[in-house]
Amino acid sequence: MNLSHAALFIAGHGSTENPDSSIPYFDHADELRKRNVFAEVHCIFWKEEPSFREAWYLTDCEEIYLVPDFISEGYFTQDVIPRELELNGATTIVRGKKIHYTAPVGVHPSMTSLLLGRAKECAPDISPAETTLIIVGHGTSLNANSTKAIKDQCALLREQKEVPYAAVLDAYMEEQPFIADWHTMAQTPNVIVVPFFIADGLHSFQDIPVLLGMESEPGAAASQREVFRHNPHHLHGKNLYYTSAIGTERLIADVILDQIRDFQNLHLSPA
Repeated sequence: MNLSHAALFIAGHGSTENPDSSIPYFDHADELRKRNVFAEVHCIFWKEEPSFREAWYLTDCEEIYLVPDFISEGYFTQDVIPRELELNGATTIVRGKKIHYTAPVGVHPSMTSLLLGRAKECAPDISPAETTLIIVGHGTSLNANSTKAIKDQCALLREQKEVPYAAVLDAYMEEQPFIADWHTMAQTPNVIVVPFFIADGLHSFQDIPVLLGMESEPGAAASQREVFRHNPHHLHGKNLYYTSAIGTERLIADVILDQIRDFQNLHLSPA
């Protein structure tokens, strides 16, 4: 892939409360800059600088690929980003620039191998046949698509022959099945929980550990804590392994490129 004439914009949520929330986005951008695929690579955010509305001033390139570094289709990818960047479809001409808007990284099938890799890295010596893998997300009643990416990934993970876990389950912070019930959901002695978030922010480092029973109250941000994980955690008669958010994987850069290839094949290939 050679898009040396075009710019890549990685769109993220960002946070005004947690200093770690934007780190993965910049890591993904750094990785892609090293590959020299694009003329420029920039990050833009909803809650941090540079903001979505500053995108026009970051590049002189006339063609831009905009990839939402989000886990699922939902309010931000379907409403906020199109509104803020004046998009009206897959490709939009705005202010003299051609913007190609791809699907978010979290819905791409290639995420499955990253989830498997993160689980194996977290607990390399346990038997998958005696292990339940739980993919945890936020969940919300505001948008039905918010859980679809996780359900789809769990379905793909169940089909994997290389690492046949005893069970692969989805769970959520704010809707059923609740991650707080992990110990009753899992029927195996070992449980691996992988947060399906982009950043190790408020949820994966502060909220979910309390819901799992690993901590009694939310702690500080990841960068402000010397020690967080001591896997496994022995709770409810089970061995609980908890990983960092999947979005902290630098190979998300490959998923970004996969989404761009899929976009090109779907929307830009000659008829």
